[in-house]
Amino acid sequence: MPEPSSDPPKAPRFYFEPLGSKHDRGGFSCGVAALDNYLRKQARQDIRKQVSATFVLTHDGKTIAGYYTLSQYSVRLEDVPQEIARRLPKYPEVPATLIGRLAVSSTRRGQGLGEFLLMDALRRCLEISSEIAAAAIIVDAKDDVAKGFYKKYGFIELPTIPTRLFLPMATVRQFFSLEDAATKAANG
Repeated sequence: MPEPSSDPPKAPRFYFEPLGSKHDRGGFSCGVAALDNYLRKQARQDIRKQVSATFVLTHDGKTIAGYYTLSQYSVRLEDVPQEIARRLPKYPEVPATLIGRLAVSSTRRGQGLGEFLLMDALRRCLEISSEIAAAAIIVDAKDDVAKGFYKKYGFIELPTIPTRLFLPMATVRQFFSLEDAATKAANG
Protein backbone atom coordinates (compact mmCIF):
# COMPACT_ATOMS: atom_id res chain seq x y z
CA MET A 1 0.00 0.00 0.00
CA PRO A 2 1.51 3.40 -0.95
CA GLU A 3 2.34 5.90 1.75
CA PRO A 4 -0.02 8.90 1.87
CA SER A 5 1.62 12.05 0.59
CA SER A 6 2.31 14.81 3.09
CA ASP A 7 2.55 17.38 0.27
CA PRO A 8 -0.46 19.67 0.02
CA PRO A 9 -2.45 19.24 -3.19
CA LYS A 10 -1.28 21.57 -5.93
CA ALA A 11 -3.61 24.38 -6.88
CA PRO A 12 -4.49 24.34 -10.56
CA ARG A 13 -2.59 26.73 -12.82
CA PHE A 14 -4.97 29.04 -14.61
CA TYR A 15 -4.48 30.60 -18.01
CA PHE A 16 -6.47 32.83 -20.37
CA GLU A 17 -7.63 32.01 -23.85
CA PRO A 18 -10.31 33.21 -26.25
CA LEU A 19 -13.68 31.52 -25.77
CA GLY A 20 -13.97 28.53 -28.11
CA SER A 21 -16.24 25.58 -28.81
CA LYS A 22 -14.25 23.34 -26.44
CA HIS A 23 -15.21 25.43 -23.38
CA ASP A 24 -18.09 24.24 -21.20
CA ARG A 25 -20.30 27.34 -21.27
CA GLY A 26 -23.28 25.44 -19.83
CA GLY A 27 -21.29 24.42 -16.77
CA PHE A 28 -20.48 28.02 -15.82
CA SER A 29 -22.50 29.81 -13.16
CA CYS A 30 -21.60 32.98 -11.31
CA GLY A 31 -25.06 33.37 -9.78
CA VAL A 32 -26.02 36.41 -11.88
CA ALA A 33 -28.52 35.30 -14.51
CA ALA A 34 -27.61 38.04 -17.02
CA LEU A 35 -23.90 37.11 -16.91
CA ASP A 36 -24.56 33.35 -17.01
CA ASN A 37 -27.03 33.66 -19.89
CA TYR A 38 -24.71 35.90 -21.85
CA LEU A 39 -21.93 33.33 -21.76
CA ARG A 40 -24.26 30.43 -22.55
CA LYS A 41 -26.40 32.02 -25.27
CA GLN A 42 -24.85 35.20 -26.67
CA ALA A 43 -21.06 35.28 -26.37
CA ARG A 44 -20.30 33.00 -29.34
CA GLN A 45 -22.68 34.99 -31.56
CA ASP A 46 -21.04 38.26 -30.52
CA ILE A 47 -17.64 36.79 -31.37
CA ARG A 48 -18.83 35.64 -34.82
CA LYS A 49 -20.39 39.07 -35.50
CA GLN A 50 -17.24 40.81 -34.20
CA VAL A 51 -19.23 42.72 -31.59
CA SER A 52 -17.03 41.65 -28.70
CA ALA A 53 -14.20 39.34 -27.76
CA THR A 54 -14.60 36.93 -24.85
CA PHE A 55 -11.64 35.65 -22.86
CA VAL A 56 -11.99 32.78 -20.42
CA LEU A 57 -9.91 31.77 -17.44
CA THR A 58 -9.43 28.01 -17.32
CA HIS A 59 -7.16 25.43 -15.77
CA ASP A 60 -7.92 22.55 -18.13
CA GLY A 61 -8.95 24.11 -21.43
CA LYS A 62 -12.59 23.21 -20.84
CA THR A 63 -13.84 24.39 -17.44
CA ILE A 64 -14.47 28.13 -17.23
CA ALA A 65 -13.43 29.65 -13.90
CA GLY A 66 -14.26 33.17 -15.10
CA TYR A 67 -14.57 35.33 -18.16
CA TYR A 68 -14.56 38.88 -19.45
CA THR A 69 -15.50 40.61 -22.68
CA LEU A 70 -13.83 43.47 -24.52
CA SER A 71 -15.08 45.70 -27.30
CA GLN A 72 -14.35 49.10 -28.79
CA TYR A 73 -16.34 51.95 -27.37
CA SER A 74 -16.44 55.69 -27.12
CA VAL A 75 -17.44 58.03 -24.34
CA ARG A 76 -18.75 61.55 -24.75
CA LEU A 77 -16.18 64.02 -23.53
CA GLU A 78 -18.90 65.93 -21.68
CA ASP A 79 -19.56 62.79 -19.58
CA VAL A 80 -15.96 62.56 -18.37
CA PRO A 81 -15.05 64.26 -15.06
CA GLN A 82 -13.72 67.78 -15.79
CA GLU A 83 -10.27 67.22 -14.24
CA ILE A 84 -9.70 64.33 -16.65
CA ALA A 85 -11.48 65.88 -19.65
CA ARG A 86 -9.07 68.84 -19.54
CA ARG A 87 -6.20 66.48 -20.36
CA LEU A 88 -7.96 64.87 -23.32
CA PRO A 89 -8.35 66.14 -26.90
CA LYS A 90 -11.46 68.25 -27.36
CA TYR A 91 -13.28 65.80 -29.61
CA PRO A 92 -17.00 65.20 -28.98
CA GLU A 93 -16.23 61.54 -28.20
CA VAL A 94 -13.10 59.88 -26.89
CA PRO A 95 -12.12 56.34 -27.94
CA ALA A 96 -12.23 53.73 -25.19
CA THR A 97 -12.31 50.00 -24.59
CA LEU A 98 -15.34 48.53 -22.85
CA ILE A 99 -15.05 45.68 -20.39
CA GLY A 100 -18.64 44.68 -21.01
CA ARG A 101 -18.85 41.72 -18.67
CA LEU A 102 -16.60 40.18 -16.04
CA ALA A 103 -17.65 37.19 -13.95
CA VAL A 104 -16.12 34.54 -11.69
CA SER A 105 -17.63 31.08 -11.27
CA SER A 106 -19.48 30.63 -7.98
CA THR A 107 -17.26 27.60 -7.31
CA ARG A 108 -14.15 29.82 -7.48
CA ARG A 109 -15.24 32.78 -5.35
CA GLY A 110 -12.84 34.06 -2.73
CA GLN A 111 -9.72 32.95 -4.62
CA GLY A 112 -8.76 36.36 -6.04
CA LEU A 113 -9.83 35.43 -9.56
CA GLY A 114 -11.87 38.61 -10.04
CA GLU A 115 -8.70 40.65 -9.64
CA PHE A 116 -6.82 38.20 -11.88
CA LEU A 117 -9.48 38.63 -14.61
CA LEU A 118 -9.46 42.41 -14.28
CA MET A 119 -5.66 42.66 -14.40
CA ASP A 120 -5.55 40.53 -17.54
CA ALA A 121 -8.26 42.67 -19.13
CA LEU A 122 -6.44 45.91 -18.21
CA ARG A 123 -3.10 44.64 -19.52
CA ARG A 124 -4.76 43.44 -22.74
CA CYS A 125 -6.49 46.84 -23.14
CA LEU A 126 -3.18 48.63 -22.63
CA GLU A 127 -1.39 46.44 -25.18
CA ILE A 128 -4.17 46.89 -27.75
CA SER A 129 -4.22 50.66 -27.22
CA SER A 130 -0.79 50.94 -28.84
CA GLU A 131 -2.32 49.66 -32.09
CA ILE A 132 -5.95 50.75 -31.81
CA ALA A 133 -6.15 53.97 -29.83
CA ALA A 134 -8.14 54.06 -26.61
CA ALA A 135 -7.88 56.87 -24.09
CA ALA A 136 -9.72 54.98 -21.37
CA ILE A 137 -11.37 51.79 -20.19
CA ILE A 138 -15.08 51.82 -19.41
CA VAL A 139 -17.11 49.41 -17.26
CA ASP A 140 -20.79 49.33 -16.38
CA ALA A 141 -21.17 48.19 -12.79
CA LYS A 142 -24.14 45.86 -12.31
CA ASP A 143 -24.59 46.81 -8.66
CA ASP A 144 -22.91 48.57 -5.71
CA VAL A 145 -20.70 45.56 -4.96
CA ALA A 146 -19.35 45.61 -8.53
CA LYS A 147 -18.94 49.39 -8.35
CA GLY A 148 -16.90 49.04 -5.16
CA PHE A 149 -14.73 46.36 -6.78
CA TYR A 150 -13.87 48.60 -9.75
CA LYS A 151 -13.35 51.71 -7.62
CA LYS A 152 -10.76 49.78 -5.59
CA TYR A 153 -8.66 49.68 -8.77
CA GLY A 154 -8.97 53.40 -9.55
CA PHE A 155 -12.09 53.49 -11.72
CA ILE A 156 -13.98 56.78 -11.44
CA GLU A 157 -17.75 57.22 -11.67
CA LEU A 158 -18.92 59.28 -14.61
CA PRO A 159 -20.95 62.15 -13.14
CA THR A 160 -23.80 61.79 -15.65
CA ILE A 161 -24.04 57.96 -15.51
CA PRO A 162 -23.29 56.70 -11.97
CA THR A 163 -23.23 52.98 -12.96
CA ARG A 164 -20.60 53.66 -15.65
CA LEU A 165 -17.00 53.91 -14.50
CA PHE A 166 -13.98 55.27 -16.32
CA LEU A 167 -10.27 54.54 -16.00
CA PRO A 168 -7.84 56.67 -18.03
CA MET A 169 -5.39 54.60 -20.07
CA ALA A 170 -2.60 56.77 -18.65
CA THR A 171 -3.49 55.41 -15.20
CA VAL A 172 -3.37 51.84 -16.51
CA ARG A 173 0.00 52.49 -18.18
CA GLN A 174 1.37 53.96 -14.95
CA PHE A 175 0.02 51.05 -12.90
CA PHE A 176 1.73 48.43 -15.06
CA SER A 177 4.95 50.46 -15.25
CA LEU A 178 5.08 50.50 -11.45
CA GLU A 179 4.18 46.81 -11.25
CA ASP A 180 6.86 45.86 -13.80
CA ALA A 181 9.46 47.95 -11.94
CA ALA A 182 8.56 46.27 -8.64
CA THR A 183 8.82 42.82 -10.26
CA LYS A 184 12.24 43.66 -11.69
CA ALA A 185 13.44 44.96 -8.33
CA ALA A 186 12.18 41.85 -6.53
CA ASN A 187 13.90 39.55 -9.01
CA GLY A 188 17.06 41.54 -8.61
